[in-house]
Amino acid sequence: MPGLKTNEREGTRAVLRHCRMSATKARVVLNLIRGEDVDRATEILRNTPREAAEIIGKVLASAVANAVHNDGEDAEELYVSACYADEGVTLKRWRPRARGRATRIRKRSCHITVIVSRMPEERLARRRAERQAAGAQRQRRVAGSRRRADLAGRLSRRRHAAEAEAALAAESLEVQYEVDDELENGVEEPGTRVVDDEIDTAEEAVAEVADEAEKARGAKDEADGGPEDENEKGE
Repeated sequence: MPGLKTNEREGTRAVLRHCRMSATKARVVLNLIRGEDVDRATEILRNTPREAAEIIGKVLASAVANAVHNDGEDAEELYVSACYADEGVTLKRWRPRARGRATRIRKRSCHITVIVSRMPEERLARRRAERQAAGAQRQRRVAGSRRRADLAGRLSRRRHAAEAEAALAAESLEVQYEVDDELENGVEEPGTRVVDDEIDTAEEAVAEVADEAEKARGAKDEADGGPEDENEKGE
């Protein structure tokens, strides 16, 4: 029993008539998207370096728009159920050739038809499962990248803290080495110079007080010895 003819296929269609292109060139591109879902077909047409790919892409977009706005279908659940190109009107022109002859030029055209339909339930279920698996894989990949970033941040902070501690330890060790070098070279220990200055100041004050006491004692002796000399002179 023969199957359904292309003009009897169920689904939403878009037709471009009298396209100034041969049907052979259009069929080469149509064979690439037949049976593919709409997203995949659009991607294929976008990356196909043929003039027919741009025209067929517009026809496919029109068919999807008709299905969404007229039939209430979901664009993500559609696929290209049928697509074909029929021969159109052929314009005949003549080219002069040698010896009075003429060659016929055929300017061909075609009618491009694209039919989109809703995917079967099995295919939709398989596609949903693939998308869920891809989403779970992406979530795992994002979570792993975040964990790696957090670990790198923690390691960086620890490294900076260790570097700071090492710098402080090196600085204190350098100061200790300087102090040891000063002590070995006979340089006074830091902080002892102030104490020595205070001791010298105290000793000078004690010496001044002793001198003043000595002067006072001498003056007293002179004062005491003066009348005795006068009495001795009087005798």
